[in-house]
Amino acid sequence: MSIDEKHLPAQAQHFLDSMPDQQWLRMYDLLTDVLVWIKDSHSRIMYANQAFLEHAGMDTLAQVVGLSDYDLTPGHIARLFVADDKRVMEGELITQRLEINRLPSGELHWFTTSKRPLFDFQNRRIGTCGISRHLHKTSIMLSPLASIEKPMNFIKDNFTREISITELAKYAHLSVSALERRFRKSLGKTPRQLINQLRLEYSRRLLIEGEEPVYSVAERCGFGDPNYFSRQFMREFGESPSSFRQHFQH
Repeated sequence: MSIDEKHLPAQAQHFLDSMPDQQWLRMYDLLTDVLVWIKDSHSRIMYANQAFLEHAGMDTLAQVVGLSDYDLTPGHIARLFVADDKRVMEGELITQRLEINRLPSGELHWFTTSKRPLFDFQNRRIGTCGISRHLHKTSIMLSPLASIEKPMNFIKDNFTREISITELAKYAHLSVSALERRFRKSLGKTPRQLINQLRLEYSRRLLIEGEEPVYSVAERCGFGDPNYFSRQFMREFGESPSSFRQHFQH
């Protein structure tokens, strides 16, 4: 596997290029709290590490190679994953996106997800790769995020209703300014930005799952103003809620 690093010493480059690619992939099985996967341009899985297999309820890599998200997750969730793959194939980078995912047990937990495009030797995009870290299983929750774990879980359980920052700060036993400082330091965003992000992700699921009007989806996700919801959706995903829904209905 060639590593494209401008400042990598020639001796190191030669050594790394001498190893079969499979040796690189085996290392990912050591990451017990991180799901790692590689997909082709049709969102079919070409590689997954042991943590991914366990999360999917599979025993061997052979069982998942060639499958898509539609084979492994409910349809409405699979559509979101495939939509993200398409955006990454078009050049968008997803970096440390904080999101709520459901475990096979049905429990909701925090994850951070990053995705990148993959290129062949002619620099053509041929697929995507990604990692998703389960925060409740990792030492990350013992470091910066530990200081905001309580308000994060409150947001996870209540983001579809109106949450005032004053209420959130009181729940966390912090002042509003201290709460916002901790969120910026740990996540690089304010509590309000995190709430909006979760609401927008949830709205994508609702738009795919059902046929209720956009204004109703906005209300269910906690957006009191449908126009504000549409503007935020456009800013986050590059298209309107109606366009997003039509795309997947077709």
